[in-house]
Amino acid sequence: MSETLTDRKWWNGRRLLAVLLLTACIAVPAQAELLIRITEGAESAIPMAVVPFAETGNLPADADVSQVVRDDLSMSGEFRTLEPSRMLSLPSRGEGVHYRDWNMLGQRYLLVGETVREGDRVNVRYELFDVNRQQRMLGETASSSLTGLRQLAHYISDKVYEAITGVPGAFSTQLAYITLQMKDDRRLYRLQISDVDGKRASVRLESNEPILSPTWSPDGKSLGYVSFESGRPAIYTHELKTGDRTRLASFPGLNSAPDWSPDGRSLLLTLSKDGNAEIYRMDIATRAVKRLTNHWSIDTEPEWHPEGKGFLFTSDRSGGPQVYYQPSDSADPRRLTFSGRYNARPRFGPDGKFIYYVHQREGAFHIAKMNFESGQETVLTRSKMDESPSVSPNGQMLIYSTQQGGESVLAVVSTDGGANYTLPATEGDVRDPAWSPIVR
Repeated sequence: MSETLTDRKWWNGRRLLAVLLLTACIAVPAQAELLIRITEGAESAIPMAVVPFAETGNLPADADVSQVVRDDLSMSGEFRTLEPSRMLSLPSRGEGVHYRDWNMLGQRYLLVGETVREGDRVNVRYELFDVNRQQRMLGETASSSLTGLRQLAHYISDKVYEAITGVPGAFSTQLAYITLQMKDDRRLYRLQISDVDGKRASVRLESNEPILSPTWSPDGKSLGYVSFESGRPAIYTHELKTGDRTRLASFPGLNSAPDWSPDGRSLLLTLSKDGNAEIYRMDIATRAVKRLTNHWSIDTEPEWHPEGKGFLFTSDRSGGPQVYYQPSDSADPRRLTFSGRYNARPRFGPDGKFIYYVHQREGAFHIAKMNFESGQETVLTRSKMDESPSVSPNGQMLIYSTQQGGESVLAVVSTDGGANYTLPATEGDVRDPAWSPIVR
């Protein structure tokens, strides 16, 4: 594998000569969902029992609320959930909880509840208990339609997670990603969206050639991405509810790597309309662009600071790809990465305290994180071909693309490196993930 930015297998450069044929731009049923394979849990995982919820009325077989909550908490890596077969009792209300039983099983927290169908609506009542303190921590009754049960379960997971950890849960968020399958000896690329556990996947865009660089708007209602509908690259925004699409940038040369500003009013872009790949900012309302970098090198892959205080980007101005930070439109960039010959695709955590990026070490490409103030670097992943990191909106997990068994899959690692799982597609490759914001 090459050591230079221009030869590295990053999509934005190699596919300028491709011509994309767009075949669909509305949501259609997915042919393949993602699968969760938990590969490692954190050693400090909290023991917790999620008791199977009592059920009244006929409920969809694929929407077991307590099972979804159990899976959510397990995949976070921060909880070690008890198998129902090991439980001494199955209470559904607080008055049926005997703390001694759960203490004997070594459980720190306990979740009980019941699900009641009333016509086309389902009411779910749940209660969370601290076993050690013998206290009720949380409880409410929530309601949804039959089709919204999985989303309601993710909501309960968020509430439980925050009550215990003090950090907002991100189980109700979504993933955007690209899948690749062979169909009739042709490549078929799909832009898909799913829940964070890979379920309820839907296709939002199809093409016979690559779709690139999905990015979420701050309100979670739209995606930006790169397409080639006119025979050259262009940047589009796509409203998810309506399917409406808008072409924002179609300048001569490169149009790539969009990133939405925190206020949703502008995009950072990589453009080569003036002869070299540079970072620009586009006002979405007026389409006016302003050049932010000016160097003979390649500047690309911009990422806003979460408070809009400047931006990260990748540049080979030092002789190889490294991560830089520019604190304002007119300020001089500051190099951040010095370890290794290749550091690229930087992403901020939601509080701006850490950055995450692709880091080469001993011939392999890993995901690393760096303390933005101190510069201390930690390598988080151990596979050999990791790329395209995206941080969860609560800052606790990081999703990225990697190689497994000769195919591209998505993998998730906790930002402390203590737990991880994979999300392979049931068919074909899956890559280029983007984690949605938390939308209240």
